[in-house]
Amino acid sequence: MNKLKFSIALVGLISMSAFAQHTPSPKDFLGYEIGEKFTRHHQIVDYFKTVATHNKTTIQLESYGKTNEGRVLMLAIVSSPENMEKLEQIKMNNRTYAGLTSGRVAPLLPNPPAIVWLSYNVHGNEPSSSEAAMLTLYELVNPANPETKEWLKNAVVIIDPCINPDGRDRYVNWYNTTVGKNGNPDPQAREHFEVYPQGRTNHYNFDLNRDWAWQTQVETQQRLVKYLDWMPQIHVDFHEQGYNEPYYFAPAAEPMHEVITDWQKNFQTQIGKNHSKYFDEKGWLYFTKQIFDLFYPSYGDTYPTYNGSIGMTYEQGGIRAGLTVATNKGDTLTLKDRAQHHFTTSLSTIEVSSKNAQKLIDEFSKYFNDNILGKNNFYKTYVVTSDDENKINAVQKLLDANGIQYGINKEKSIGYNYQTGKDENMVYKKYSLAVSSLQSRGAMVNVLFEPKSKLSDSATYDITAWSLPYVYGVDGYALKERKEITALTNSSTIKEVSANYGVIIPYTSFNSAKLLAYLLKHNVKVRYSTKPFTINGSSYPQGTLIVLKTSNQYVNWNKIVNEAAQQFNIQPIVVNSGFVEKGSDFGSADVRMITKPKVALFTGDQVSVNDAGENWCFFEQQLNYPLSLINASSINNLNLKAYDVIIMPDGYYKTLKEKSAIEKIKDFVSDGGRLIAIQGAVNILAELDDFGIKNKNEKDDDTDSSKYADLKKYENREREDLPNNIPGAIYKVEMDNTHPLAYGYASTYFTLKQDANIYEFMKDGWNVGVLKKDNYVTGFTGFKVKNKLKDGTLFGVYEMGKGSVVYLSDNPIFRLFWENGKLLLSNAVFMVGQ
Repeated sequence: MNKLKFSIALVGLISMSAFAQHTPSPKDFLGYEIGEKFTRHHQIVDYFKTVATHNKTTIQLESYGKTNEGRVLMLAIVSSPENMEKLEQIKMNNRTYAGLTSGRVAPLLPNPPAIVWLSYNVHGNEPSSSEAAMLTLYELVNPANPETKEWLKNAVVIIDPCINPDGRDRYVNWYNTTVGKNGNPDPQAREHFEVYPQGRTNHYNFDLNRDWAWQTQVETQQRLVKYLDWMPQIHVDFHEQGYNEPYYFAPAAEPMHEVITDWQKNFQTQIGKNHSKYFDEKGWLYFTKQIFDLFYPSYGDTYPTYNGSIGMTYEQGGIRAGLTVATNKGDTLTLKDRAQHHFTTSLSTIEVSSKNAQKLIDEFSKYFNDNILGKNNFYKTYVVTSDDENKINAVQKLLDANGIQYGINKEKSIGYNYQTGKDENMVYKKYSLAVSSLQSRGAMVNVLFEPKSKLSDSATYDITAWSLPYVYGVDGYALKERKEITALTNSSTIKEVSANYGVIIPYTSFNSAKLLAYLLKHNVKVRYSTKPFTINGSSYPQGTLIVLKTSNQYVNWNKIVNEAAQQFNIQPIVVNSGFVEKGSDFGSADVRMITKPKVALFTGDQVSVNDAGENWCFFEQQLNYPLSLINASSINNLNLKAYDVIIMPDGYYKTLKEKSAIEKIKDFVSDGGRLIAIQGAVNILAELDDFGIKNKNEKDDDTDSSKYADLKKYENREREDLPNNIPGAIYKVEMDNTHPLAYGYASTYFTLKQDANIYEFMKDGWNVGVLKKDNYVTGFTGFKVKNKLKDGTLFGVYEMGKGSVVYLSDNPIFRLFWENGKLLLSNAVFMVGQ
C-alpha cells in the first residue's frame, strides 16, 4: 500500500489509544463522519482549536480578523516540533530569500522547509473543501501516520480552513433547512436549487476569488497581511465546479501570463503527476490544462504565482450537489466523495512539496533575484502623475496593500504615454509617483502596469486588461530605462478655514464625491456651478462645489466642512463674496442647489448578485451614504416615489415584461425621479419604448467571403464564439465634461468594456460618453466586436418629464477596483437632474 493511500485509509480511525484520548478525529468531535452532514463554520473553528490544544508542539493557531458578519478568520500553522520552535526565524529566513528584509539579516537557515499554504472554501457554496481541511489537519498530526510526520520536517503547512465563512454559513444554513431526513440524489429536488443571493459570495455579495490584488473586501485585506508576510512557495486555492465535471488540478490552461517562469509551469506539472498517481489508483476521473488559465492577476492561483509561488486552483465537481446527487453519467456523487478528493490532493501537495523543498527554495530565491535584476523587463520604470493628489494617493494605497515599493522621480525622459499610446516626452503634473520593476515584487509591478496585455490564447476565463493608469484615471508613462527613485515626500497638509461668507471646494476625484456625501449626510446645503468661473484671480471648472452661509444658518457648517476636508484631503478655499470676475455669480441660476437624495437599489433574484453587491458595498463602505435595498420583482407593490434615485444594476428584470411595472418606472421618472441603469439594465430599457435609447446594430456582411466563414469545423466548436467575445478590454471614451454626469473628468475616460453593447447617439438626450473610431486601447476583443464598438453612446442622460434616466452601459465600479469610475456613479446620484 503506497503512502498516501495508507494515509487516506486511516481517516476516522484511531490506531493508538493514547492519541484517541487526546486528539479527536473529526467524527469523534462532530458526532458524524465527514460527508454525512455539512459542518457550520463555528464547528470547524472549534475543531481546529481542539486539535491545536492537544498538539501544541506542532500546531499554532492565528486569528487574522473577522468577517463583516463577525465570524472568525483563522490560520493553522503546522510543522514538526523542531520547525515550530524556530517558526519566526523560518519566516524571516523566507523573506530574506524573497528579498524583502532590510538592514542586518541573520544567517540563512540550512535546509529550510518549504512553506505550503492551503486555502479552502473561498466560495461559500463550494463547501466540501472546508470538510477536507479538517481531515487534512487531523492527518498531519496523527502519530499513527509516519509519512506526514516525515513530510512536516521539510514543510511548514499553513491551513486557512475557510476564507469565506459568511458565504459558507449562508449556504449550509439554507441547505440544512431545505433538506429532508436524508439527502435526495434527484437533481430536480429543491435542495439542488439554492435561493438568492446564494452562498458563493461574502456578506456584500463579492466574489472573494476575484479580489486578491484589489483587496476591496475586509476578508482579503486581513488575509493578505498574513500572506505577504509569509510568502509561501506553494499556494492552493480549493474550489468546486458543476457536479457533472470530474476533478481538475494543475497544470493550468493557457493563456499564462508571460511573467510566469518555466520553473513555475514545470512544477505545476510535477504536482499534477503526483495527484494523478493517487487518482488513477482509485479510478477517479480528472482533467488538466483546460479552462482554468493563469492570466487575470486577482485570483487565488495567479496572485500567488505573480508573487513567486506555485499558485494552483483545484476544482472538485460539486456545485449544487448537496449531500448527494445523481450525475448525468449515472453515478452518485456524495459530499464524502468530494471531501475525500480534496483531502487527497491536499496531502499529495504537501508530500511533493516536502520532497522537493530545497529545489522549491532555490527556485523561489532565484525568482526574486531575477525580479530585482529585471533582465527581461521591457519596461523598467513606471510613472503616474496627476494634478489631483488624492488620485495618486489611491494608487499609493494599492501599492502599499501589495507590498510594492515606490518613490518619486522627476527626471525628464521619453516614455510610453498611456493617454496617447505613443512614445513621447514625459509631462509631469503637480503630483507623481514612480515605481521600479527592478524590485522583489517586480513581476507583480509589470503585471499591474503593463500598457498592453499579451495573451498567448484568447480563450480566457476573465477580464484581460487592468493597467493601473487607466483604472485610476491618472496620466502614466512606461520607461524602458531604470530611473533612480527617491523616497516620496509627505503629502500636503489641509489647513482649517473659517469663513463668514462661504467656501469653494474642488470637485476632481472620488474623494470630492465622498466629501459631498459627508456634507449632505450632515445636512449642509451644497451648491455647484454649472459653468466655469473665476474668483479672486483663480479659475474653477463646472461642477465646483460651493458652500455658503446662506441656507446653512442652522448647522455648524464651518466645523462640518473642516471635518470633511481633513477626512478626504481636500482644501476648501474661503470666499468673501459671491461676485465673480468671470462666469456666473453665486446667486445666478447657473449655480444650483444639490438636493439630498434618497437612494434605492434594485436587488433580488432578477438582478446580478455581484453587481448589486458592488453597489451595496460602494454606498456602505466607500461613499458612506444611506441606501435602501429593494426587490426588483416587487416593483408593482413598491412605493417608488419614496426615493429620489433608483439604481438598476445589471440583471434580466423579468418584471419589466409586465406593462404595469414599466408604467410605474416611467411614472417614477416623469414625476422627478432619477433612474440609473447600469450595463445589462441599459439593454433592457433599450428594448422598451419611450426611454430614448436604442441598440446600435451593425449590418451583416453579405459578401461571399462572409458566407464561407459560416462553414465551421467541428474541432473548433469551443472557440467559434471568440470573434464575438469581449471578456474585458479597455476602450477610450470621449466625454462631454460640461454635463453634470461627467463633472470632474477630463475630455477622455477609459472604460472596461465587457460586452458588445453600444447604443445609437440619442437625438433627444445627452450623449455624455461616446465611442468614436480608433478607440480600442488594450485587452482581447473579438474582431466582430471590435468592428461594432465605434460611433455610439456608452454613457448618457435622457430627460423624461421632470426626471431623467442615466445610462451607464459599462459598469463604472467593476469589482470596486475600477477607481476612476466611482466619480461617474456618484455624479449620476448627486449631480444629474439637480
